[in-house]
Amino acid sequence: MTTGSPWFRASEQPGAEPIPPEHGPGPYDHEQQAPYGYPQQQDPYAYPAEQPYENGAGTSYGYDPGTPYGYEPAAPAPETPHPQAPYAETPHPQAPYTEARHPQAPYADVPHSQAPYAEPPRAEVPYAVPQEAPYEPIREPYGAEGTRELPQVAEEAPAPVEPLPGPGRAERRRAAAKQGRGKGRTGPGPDRGTPAERPLSRVEARRAAREAKAAKDSVGVVVGELFITLGVVMLLFVAYQLWWTNVLAGQETNQAKEKIEDTWAKGESKPDVFAPGEGFAIMYIPKLDVVVPVAEGISKPKVLDKGMVGHYGEGKLKTAMPADKQGNFAVAGHRNTHGEPFRYINRLKPGDPIVVETQDAYYTYEMASILPQTSPSNISVIDPVPKGSGFTGPGRYITLTTCTPEFTSTYRMIVWGKLVEERPRSKGKPTALVG
Repeated sequence: MTTGSPWFRASEQPGAEPIPPEHGPGPYDHEQQAPYGYPQQQDPYAYPAEQPYENGAGTSYGYDPGTPYGYEPAAPAPETPHPQAPYAETPHPQAPYTEARHPQAPYADVPHSQAPYAEPPRAEVPYAVPQEAPYEPIREPYGAEGTRELPQVAEEAPAPVEPLPGPGRAERRRAAAKQGRGKGRTGPGPDRGTPAERPLSRVEARRAAREAKAAKDSVGVVVGELFITLGVVMLLFVAYQLWWTNVLAGQETNQAKEKIEDTWAKGESKPDVFAPGEGFAIMYIPKLDVVVPVAEGISKPKVLDKGMVGHYGEGKLKTAMPADKQGNFAVAGHRNTHGEPFRYINRLKPGDPIVVETQDAYYTYEMASILPQTSPSNISVIDPVPKGSGFTGPGRYITLTTCTPEFTSTYRMIVWGKLVEERPRSKGKPTALVG
């Protein structure tokens, strides 16, 4: 007798009446034919067709008067489960939950060799796919007359920025500076309204050091350029004084000498007094290979700087001319630069000739003495009888004056000579010039 169906269980209760045969079997008679009570159909959700029950008379709906309740169940279902049964005894090859774990299951009973965390399993989902918000069409509001009215959107104030909890880097550095740390790294705070000091970071300290070095280098470069420019200017000035002035003076003296000779050749009468800067004679110093024009006056721009020798012929410094029967013919010339005609007069020795040529005659003097150094204010050296020359009485003398030491004008050097021959130009040059 079948007892698994609620139909038969209800009829087994004490005092229950047997179910009439016309009612047929109950709806749960198939429970004995499937392992889990499911019908053996292709469709897992369809109820099975009623199975006929066998009795002694043949196949019927299972009513058997010989049984206690009139029913006899049919033969049980075969042991082999349906191939599509999801929960058969023999697991389906695609059954998701079987007794044998998959070898790559990360959390099996036996932990996988590559499972990083076998126990406990991870509960969170590492990569969740965000859900897109559904699209809502934009509805444009219109006014009463059909005109478009834009909604008024109130401006929202920006949310206040809350300060980060705890002291920042600047506060920590200020605290460290107050405690005595970070000495030598303080400086003005450019990011604050007050000129408070704060410790400099490494980047700021390096930047400040680079800026200071760049400023120092720039100053050094400017100073160096100034010194170089000054040096170049000084070199140019020295070159001008020592070389170019001599070139210009040489040109001036050649022109003055030619002019004097042309005047003599024309036979013009000699004036009683020569104008300042006017050439009237030519001086020769054979030992020094000097040939230089002699002009009236000792003006630097008009006479001396042009490379000529100047005659003291003005005011208190007026001296005699070569043709005078008595007196001192005194002249001056540069020792350095501007032709430097008297540069080596310190090499003259007593007896060395000094010749002065005029329009009428040659006047030959012999060097007598030298005064290596005296004051520029000592004008007694050009007196008619020069003091310190060794001359004792009146005579016809010559005096050469120049600056000393070389390239300065601190003192004066004096050379004296005495007339030994007067020779007319018509008789030719004297022996000192011929020899």
